[in-house]
Amino acid sequence: MGKFCEVFGDHQLGELTVDNVMDFLNQITDGCKPQTKRIRYANLSAFFNFIQNNLDPDLSNPCDSPMLRKLFRPKAKVQWDILEKDTVDEIIFRTARLRDRMLLELMARGAMRIGEALKLTPNDIADHKLLLRKSKSGREFEIIFIPKKVADRLQEYVRSEKIGLNHRIFPICYEAARAVVRKAGNMVGIYLRPHDLRRHAATFASRAGVPIEIISKIILRHTNLSTTQIYLGNISDSEALK
Repeated sequence: MGKFCEVFGDHQLGELTVDNVMDFLNQITDGCKPQTKRIRYANLSAFFNFIQNNLDPDLSNPCDSPMLRKLFRPKAKVQWDILEKDTVDEIIFRTARLRDRMLLELMARGAMRIGEALKLTPNDIADHKLLLRKSKSGREFEIIFIPKKVADRLQEYVRSEKIGLNHRIFPICYEAARAVVRKAGNMVGIYLRPHDLRRHAATFASRAGVPIEIISKIILRHTNLSTTQIYLGNISDSEALK
């Protein structure tokens, strides 16, 4: 709004056209992410609505045009398919290669992002806790909690493979890891993405009665609770009854 006042401070609001507002929005959102563009458009539209509702009923909101709504429309909500526990169990246990199975378990049981799992070293393992360095949140490190049985299998895998303390446990690239996940899904006849396993971990915890605050801050390590709610999504009436 400060930039808006700088540009249009000597104008009457009623004189502003859709083209004026579009040029302004394009300037202040150049190079920004889509979410930032939507937020700035929404803020400006809310300003005009406030003036219209409280000060000048005859004012026309230039943001309320089909062209601008199309350019800065809200992101469509995505409804994720929910993976059932039996399906995830089958995916993991039908994966023959131990390395690949461990990678799948860390994502499905520990809610790890695929990039986090690929950076993991034996030095990062402390019983059923994993130390995540250079996390996505920008923190110096984060703690990931995994089930004790998964931690035992991970440590046994490290010992059997004689992996050095500072060496990566999964020395493969991101695309190769995605291929592992995709192949695992094909075995049970579904299209599987790495984040589907992370969402499953959150959904399974929610169904087990874990408070959403714990799911958000401890399991998924989200900054905002609203992000976690998107992950969990909605379930159908039949799924709720089940």
